[in-house]
Amino acid sequence: MKKLVTTLVVILVLLVIFLLLGPFFIVQEGEIAVVTRFGKIENTHLEAGLKIKVPLVDTVVKYPKKIMSWDGDAQRIPTKENQFIWVDTTARWRITDPALFYQSVTSLPNAILRLNDIIDSTIRTVISENFLNEAVRNSNQINNLRVVEQVQNVENLEDAEQLRNLTKTETQQETIAIGREKLSQQMLVMASPFTQEFGIEVIDIVIRQIRYSDDLTQSVYQRMIKERNQIAEAYRSYGEGQQARWVGKTENDKKSILSQAYAEAETIKGVADAQATEIYAEAYEENPEFFTLWRTLESYKKTIPNLNKIFSTDMDYFTILYGKDSTF
Repeated sequence: MKKLVTTLVVILVLLVIFLLLGPFFIVQEGEIAVVTRFGKIENTHLEAGLKIKVPLVDTVVKYPKKIMSWDGDAQRIPTKENQFIWVDTTARWRITDPALFYQSVTSLPNAILRLNDIIDSTIRTVISENFLNEAVRNSNQINNLRVVEQVQNVENLEDAEQLRNLTKTETQQETIAIGREKLSQQMLVMASPFTQEFGIEVIDIVIRQIRYSDDLTQSVYQRMIKERNQIAEAYRSYGEGQQARWVGKTENDKKSILSQAYAEAETIKGVADAQATEIYAEAYEENPEFFTLWRTLESYKKTIPNLNKIFSTDMDYFTILYGKDSTF
């Protein structure tokens, strides 16, 4: 009996020591675990729960089971036509084989470095093998768009249509055969075999942003400026035509007004001359001799100061001045 009690006590002590050494560990939801013994993988746990290990011998390495993101640095990459663009991409990935992941990369920082090498090189390869428009656009819908230029400050619909035709710019974009989404799929297909060697599954690779390099941006700006200048020249031409039309209309109105005013002035002058003639006639009838004298003197006042020749006083014109029997 005493021997049995001693045995139970020893077993109990060993059990307490075993428990104190921590034989159990918990795998949380969203985690996976790899159990190693002296660097060799003994077991992997893909499900959450209470797990057991050999104390002091086994080592537990835990990894996230959730989907993780990869954000690479923007790369300056030449396209097939040697146009440089900045490509910024992101990707989603997860650990599918924890044992292989542990053997190949061991830790998450090392996994990120591996993904940097694989995904960056894949992006560079795909972008450099395709034209610029394939990377920038995703469909050919832009060729179906019809932009109607809005015109303002016009008098009628005919002028509006004329100005719209002058400012119309037809830009036919190149047709794409692959597009941005399919390029991302190509990147995924190309990168997947390499990441699987590390126990990693890349779920998708997405081109987050594409920016033109400085030289390409400048050429785009120049093309936009040229188009805007063409539209500005059309407006300028329309304005000059409107100016010419209004100037011509103003000149015609001016000539019409002057012609009408001249006709009215001539009418008034004719009436005045008739009235003057009538008055002269009445005055002549009252005293013909005085009227003749007055008219002659008025004529002398206008003509004699301007005479630069010598005339004989025998002329009938000077009869009133010298008289027929004058000795002057």
